[in-house]
Amino acid sequence: MSKAHLFYRFGQPELNKKLDETDISFVDIRKRFNFRSIQLGRWVTPEEQKRAAHAFYHALVTLMKILQAPENLISLRASLSLQYGRGGRPGVAAHYSPHERCFSLAKNAGPGSIAHEWFHALDHYLGSQAFQTLPSFGQGLNYQSKALFASKAWLLDAPMRRHPLNDLLSNCFKAILLDESGHAASQLVQNSNLIDKKLNQLYYSLPEELCARAFEAFVEDAGLADASLINSFLVKGSRHSEEARLGLYPEGEHRYKINQAFTEYFELLGAYLNSGL
Repeated sequence: MSKAHLFYRFGQPELNKKLDETDISFVDIRKRFNFRSIQLGRWVTPEEQKRAAHAFYHALVTLMKILQAPENLISLRASLSLQYGRGGRPGVAAHYSPHERCFSLAKNAGPGSIAHEWFHALDHYLGSQAFQTLPSFGQGLNYQSKALFASKAWLLDAPMRRHPLNDLLSNCFKAILLDESGHAASQLVQNSNLIDKKLNQLYYSLPEELCARAFEAFVEDAGLADASLINSFLVKGSRHSEEARLGLYPEGEHRYKINQAFTEYFELLGAYLNSGL
């Protein structure tokens, strides 16, 4: 697998064609969430811009509600950029670029990918925030130099800065990557290793990919308790998809445990951010 394709999501062409009475633009999205920049492809028509802006806006608002946090978490304190219909590759619906700190959705082809790509951005952001020092990653876990993901650093035992939030972040990674004993790989990791071996690749079993898929499950499951939080442009497929059938998303008690760990982390993070810290 080439370096360029490390962080991606495949998808089927789909976009909500219905607009409500509010005329939302990408300018509105940038202003509300304070993204560092938003770039649109030159071939995105005005009508496509309207439809995409509407879908993006409501997906991001839904994500904000699920995380119980303010707008500056969504833009990672104005450090994150968005692209739509620009810089895409054939067959790739969405991807996150660590070098540019930007996540991109292909035109009319990225629904359901936002939660996954946003978590890559958060994971990357926390790589430089949550740890005292970062290890020198070997080639096996570092196809993109400077891609210092917190999940990867945690798995390699990098020392974390002492803080209640980092304790809860560590609990999230432990719940996702380790079994009940805390010393062996979780079933999710084992399933992902098996699929990677069958496909002769290193992708599904990367810690940043495992954690992004676990976050997708957490976000999608929020809609089970509150139907207003269901948004297929934000996330879909963690329960009913080919990847889910293959065991590439957490299941059963393991899924519940991960969801609880994420809930505790984002509740405290939201409390900090909402207090202005």
